[in-house]
Amino acid sequence: MDSIITYLLLYNQYLVKTIYKLVLFISKNIPLNQWAFDDSNSPEYQKFKVDKLPKIIRFEKVDYQFLLAYYKHKYNKVVKPVQRRNGKSIPSETICPKCGAPHHYIYDNNGNRGQFQCKVCGQNFNESNYVTKPIVLVCPHCGHTLTQKKNRKHFRIHKCINPKCSYCLAGLKRLHSDIKSSEKYKYKLHYIYREFTFDFFKMNLHTLSKRAINFSFKKFNPHIMGLCLTYHVNLKLSTRQTAHALAEIHSIKISHTMVANYALTAATVIKPFVDTFDYKPSNILSADETYIRVKGIRHYVWIVMDACKKSILGYQVSDTRAVGPCILAMRMAFDKFQSFPGKMLKFIADGYSAYPLAKQQFELEENKIFDLTQVIGLTNDDSVSKEYRWIKQVVERLNRTFKSSYRVTCGYGSEDGALYGVSLWVAYYNFLRPHPYNYWRPLNEIDQLKQADNMPAKWQILISLGQQTILHMQENQLS
Repeated sequence: MDSIITYLLLYNQYLVKTIYKLVLFISKNIPLNQWAFDDSNSPEYQKFKVDKLPKIIRFEKVDYQFLLAYYKHKYNKVVKPVQRRNGKSIPSETICPKCGAPHHYIYDNNGNRGQFQCKVCGQNFNESNYVTKPIVLVCPHCGHTLTQKKNRKHFRIHKCINPKCSYCLAGLKRLHSDIKSSEKYKYKLHYIYREFTFDFFKMNLHTLSKRAINFSFKKFNPHIMGLCLTYHVNLKLSTRQTAHALAEIHSIKISHTMVANYALTAATVIKPFVDTFDYKPSNILSADETYIRVKGIRHYVWIVMDACKKSILGYQVSDTRAVGPCILAMRMAFDKFQSFPGKMLKFIADGYSAYPLAKQQFELEENKIFDLTQVIGLTNDDSVSKEYRWIKQVVERLNRTFKSSYRVTCGYGSEDGALYGVSLWVAYYNFLRPHPYNYWRPLNEIDQLKQADNMPAKWQILISLGQQTILHMQENQLS
């Protein structure tokens, strides 16, 4: 019996060694197509990579007479008119669009096929495209002019189509030889730049709704509003459950529609105070997005929070997962800084391409440079994930907390309702909810709220602070 057990153990060790050798053989000699790129396991993920900014050449007009005088002063020579051969001529109305040189200084650049070149400034131009473009985007790798390929809702996609571009050649080298030519389209081989046609940096983040000053309910009572918010937001009851609780516990009979109106009005009034409060944030921010339902259609909630102090600094609701709402949420968060920390700011997000695109736009439009770190995947397979995973988990836990309160709503009826619903929950999370991180006290303690003995009174104080903020904003607009 002992000899049989010994034999089985030896045979088991032999099988383990054989499997180990097979794994080594497969990894060395049978490469997988999806590992053709070292920086991603999925070829489709390459399409979401963000390239660096292109070179921007701006068209600036100059005076050809000034250039002629400068050339004579510097080289002690005179730029002579073009000497025509074989009786060729250029129409007298042809002038250089850049320097205004007359037709005497214009070359026929391609044999009467419509392309010209100015001898004074070197500008090339065509008859069909007589006026030069005000801005030309150039590939930073090869200097080739980018070609517009697609036109999206908020941006245009420009692509370098030069097959000899160093960026393209480097991508081709990373491809495995077994990949067919018909499958190379799956990989991002060419340089791509997204030019935004909508300025997200000029949008007003603090617009006031009509409900911000409207309390024209048939039976308005501040205490009842505080009770509605306490049951609906703090205790996560739906509007119908809130109306039922008020009737059974407090003998207050109101409809669930009135509860929804109370909540929407309170959110509209409180939102300016929440968005403009001085949170004194730290230099470590974390961002993530989650989904909600609006009229049965999936929408997205973008959240940017202070990873150290746990306060929510920026949030947006959008119907797409595009970069626009990401920029707006980041703007809300960055506005909380009295002085932008610059490279000292650590911004932690997932691997979605909207965040590096937003970072690129902040550098381009507002010259705000910060450190963006993307934690990719669910496991700590690299040093970046091991170092920053805990920061990413903070905002992921926040998303789960929000979803637990959102589920009772069964979705929202409009985008505005979704935004104000989220803002109401943010107000509760930042100012009223006790947190174990802060020894079961609110994250941001306000003296006025400390004086209140119960939660409905605290909601009334928040509404009062929101009204004061709105009046202050209106005074600033008038002045």
